[in-house]
Amino acid sequence: MKKLYCFDFDGTLTYKDTMFMYLKFYNPTKFRLQFLKHIPLFILLKLKLAETEKVKKSFIGSILKGQTREKIEKRSQQFFEHYYPGIVRENALDFINNIDRDNTQSLLVTASLDIWARPFAEAFEMQLVATRAEFKNGVFTGNFIGKNCNGQEKLERIKSEIINSKYDKIIAFGDTSGDRPMLKWANEGHYQFFH
Repeated sequence: MKKLYCFDFDGTLTYKDTMFMYLKFYNPTKFRLQFLKHIPLFILLKLKLAETEKVKKSFIGSILKGQTREKIEKRSQQFFEHYYPGIVRENALDFINNIDRDNTQSLLVTASLDIWARPFAEAFEMQLVATRAEFKNGVFTGNFIGKNCNGQEKLERIKSEIINSKYDKIIAFGDTSGDRPMLKWANEGHYQFFH
């Protein structure tokens, strides 16, 4: 029996949202300054008066734009080494460690950027489906390639990832409204399963 597992990352497998953690880890001083500057936007976001993707792009770009891929990847690896496995829910880690790898394909499907999610995906032995950071000449532009990998976009990205594959069962795990399309589409959708 061939299975496909689709795991959301932030909050589902981890205790916390990794975006704020990573950006703070990357440059604590700049993070504090930009966080204060972005408070009005975060408030508008909570009130649903601003687009998530725009606010996210603005905040990430305010800290990482203009940084080299080499430096970002190095800091991402350091971030991973500092927080893994402590940030990951224990029962989620147990579950992942017991996956039958011969008959299962596993995807880490996240709105987080590929740059800091990749080391976690590698440790979990999963294919990464994430929001993609755009680099030009080895420098981060502050933009994304394509859309923020959340909501319906998560599902579209999963479908394009598995286009030529067949599964007996598709099982998805999520913890927010951004995971709903993926959870509804799967044969089994588990909400806050590891909480």
